[in-house]
Amino acid sequence: EKKEKAMKFKYAIGVLLLLAIILSSCDADRVYDRYKEIPKYIWNYEQPVVFDVDIEDTIEFHNMYLNVRHASNYMFKNLYVFISITYPDNKISIDTVECVLGDDKGKWLGEGLGGIWDNKILIKKAFKFPQTGNYKFELKHGMRMDNLPFVMDIGMRIEKYKTSK
Repeated sequence: EKKEKAMKFKYAIGVLLLLAIILSSCDADRVYDRYKEIPKYIWNYEQPVVFDVDIEDTIEFHNMYLNVRHASNYMFKNLYVFISITYPDNKISIDTVECVLGDDKGKWLGEGLGGIWDNKILIKKAFKFPQTGNYKFELKHGMRMDNLPFVMDIGMRIEKYKTSK
């Protein structure tokens, strides 16, 4: 009986390892995907969220997403974000993005569970990085208050662009 239990345990471990390998390889298009938690879920204008991304590919096209996780108590239907990009050669570009988080009737968009909402907002589509090296993305909210409550996490995702066939 002990041998049988040991075999079942080894089998279960093997299945779990195989499942973990399969799930980790499912996202082959991902180049970068990180979230940063907003302290106490209050995003202060003077505390930017910073992502350092090493880019090696200047040939393929990419999509870039801004990920926003917020609580149901968030008081606006949108979120303006100022994105400053410092290129490897220290050139800087600044852009403003409007993240639409809710519709005009007050219904939250994105994926929600238990009062927490996740939104994946496309901010650049089918673009190429002009050079290899480290890119610094600095994000600040552009709302009309210094301390913006109920923003839980800010994330950035860069993935390979796939044309639809």
